[in-house]
Amino acid sequence: MSLSNPVPMTILLVEDDEVDVMNVKRAFKKNNISNQLVIASNGIEALSLLRSETLEYPKPKIVLLDLNMPKMGGIEFLKEIRQDPALSSLSVFVMTTSNEDSDKIDAFNLNVAGYILKPLSMDRFIAAVSTLNSYWTLCEYPE
Repeated sequence: MSLSNPVPMTILLVEDDEVDVMNVKRAFKKNNISNQLVIASNGIEALSLLRSETLEYPKPKIVLLDLNMPKMGGIEFLKEIRQDPALSSLSVFVMTTSNEDSDKIDAFNLNVAGYILKPLSMDRFIAAVSTLNSYWTLCEYPE
């Protein structure tokens, strides 16, 4: 944690699979990551949460995003936030089972910070989350 940002950042996980949600929580715990993790089960729910004026925690600045979800998938969600001036600066890391080149190209064209393929083994997943934690701990974000 930097001195200028003493409160751990809120992280939004957009994921519809309960097992994957549990794996992310487990990886956070194993890495002693104290950031608040807020969960939305699809893009519509995530947008509603991000646009809410009555959150009980700091607005998320980082999004961990699955691509394959009901109602609104990850690419559609990315297009929506990149067009919204209030949300366009969010750091988004895709965590998905999709190894499709078209998904990777679409995601990077929409300015994702990274594209992580799952399923990794639990050990590799914990290591990947540790690397992400190092990244967002080092980064300075505007207030």
